Amino acid sequence: MKQFLHVGCGPKDKRQTTRGFNSDAWREIRLDIDETVSPDLVGTMTDMGSVPSNSMDAIFSAHNIEHLYAHEVPLALAEFLRVLKPEGFLVVTCPDLQSVCALVAEDKLSDPAFMTEGGPIAPIDILYGYRPALTQGNIHMAHRYGFTAKTLVAHLQTAGFMAIASIRRAYPYFDLWAIASKPHRSEQLLRILAQQHFPKASKNS
Repeated sequence: MKQFLHVGCGPKDKRQTTRGFNSDAWREIRLDIDETVSPDLVGTMTDMGSVPSNSMDAIFSAHNIEHLYAHEVPLALAEFLRVLKPEGFLVVTCPDLQSVCALVAEDKLSDPAFMTEGGPIAPIDILYGYRPALTQGNIHMAHRYGFTAKTLVAHLQTAGFMAIASIRRAYPYFDLWAIASKPHRSEQLLRILAQQHFPKASKNS
């Protein structure tokens, strides 16, 4: 059985990852900084010392890298590469500042951009972190950096990922998705991974 590292899992498990990972073919290893969510491993993106090198077939990271400072992003991506097996790949998703800032330019910084079960999300929440969570003292939920499709791909390339596919989704998602392969992969193989792990309703970047 192949195994993937669910980075920054929070209370979620593989049922809330991707269609590809949510199958009997994949074993999930949950890693989080917060012990209260009962992860398999406690750690941060910039120091995953509890994860052996070349041990993971894949990594899933959803809305984590925007919590890092700019200088920490290369450290986290280096850790991702370290723990991936030679044929491994990363699936990463984060806010899309390009579509969010289009709302800010329309002077809608605090207006609801979309609704969730927990309530409305405004552009200011996407830019700086979900305000109700921060009010409750969850300071680690603050957003300290951000990406457009162009800069996310550039960071992945600089880190050493050899093949990358990305998409961006505007309203009502305002997010970016990328698959980054540790080795070279053909466009056809990247498309197969994208079909397995990208959301269905999406706009190619």
